Amino acid sequence: MPDPDVAARTLMYAEAKESGDAVARLLEGNRACVERIAARLSAVPPAVVLTAARGSSDHACTYGRYLIENRLGIVTSSIGLSTASIYDAPAPHTAGLCIAVSQSGASPDLLAAVARAKAGGAVVVGLINQPDSPLAAMCDEVIALSAGPERSVAATKSFICSLAALAWIVAAWSRDEDLLSAIEELPLHLASAWEQDWWELAAALVDARQLFILGRGPGLGIAQEMALKLKETSQLHAEAFSSAEVVHGPMALVGAGFPVLSLVQSDASGATSRATAADMAERGANVMIAGGEAVGAKPLPTLPGHPALEPIMMTLSFYRAAASLSLARGLDPDQPPHLAKVTRTR
Repeated sequence: MPDPDVAARTLMYAEAKESGDAVARLLEGNRACVERIAARLSAVPPAVVLTAARGSSDHACTYGRYLIENRLGIVTSSIGLSTASIYDAPAPHTAGLCIAVSQSGASPDLLAAVARAKAGGAVVVGLINQPDSPLAAMCDEVIALSAGPERSVAATKSFICSLAALAWIVAAWSRDEDLLSAIEELPLHLASAWEQDWWELAAALVDARQLFILGRGPGLGIAQEMALKLKETSQLHAEAFSSAEVVHGPMALVGAGFPVLSLVQSDASGATSRATAADMAERGANVMIAGGEAVGAKPLPTLPGHPALEPIMMTLSFYRAAASLSLARGLDPDQPPHLAKVTRTR
């Protein structure tokens, strides 16, 4: 069984636990920058938003994409980094916005993609944990994520800060006072989210070989991040799907005992997400649900909040469980095999 006392001695656990303080630093240090970005985007709204990132940072961009498209109605798309780094495709001619998200700001393919977007006329906003990085030097505006050093290969607090920064940009840009107020309270809510113990999830996955993680809207990027972390730290074949998309084929894999984690936020997607979870439970799947209830599913403890921020709080509760699960499976969450902190892809 997972032992939380042992997990507390890992870097992953310790760094994730700092997330509330990290977001507080993010808010304190970037107010003038976010105000400038919001004013600039309001004065000259971009026709399109491009995002540039890989790995966990790209999952954060998926979260941001849904906030931008749902709240501002602007088409948002992730750049295929290889179009710049190896295919040498022409620069996109757009007066758009490019949001680049990176912990290190040093990956060559990311730098190439951002340079290409900038050459095409995009305004570049960087969300970077290393503000003196090569990426920062290319950006028109830089939001310092302020997560502090991360020694565990598995990024945690920098991902949480990336999510918070994206929500903050959207809130300021759309002048959403409710969301802005909720973001100010996010550090305290994250401290409470850390105390929500998802031990049942870790216990259910100790001997698992596969898992579906379902999310919808902003929750999809969180599902992608959770699946990645389970691959990295627990060598568990976890796959993320939209709770709508999963019924178009992947549902055929679901049978008795198949583990499923369903993420539900309190927005318009909630009803269909709960219905999909109930459908999987009826097929005999071992369904755990965060953020709601569904017939036959086991609820995980979560905190209610602003719908746009509930997925962020779920992420932190998950990280605590993931560190325990990794150790219970005989692994080290701080040193996943074959991985390094900075991945220099081209």
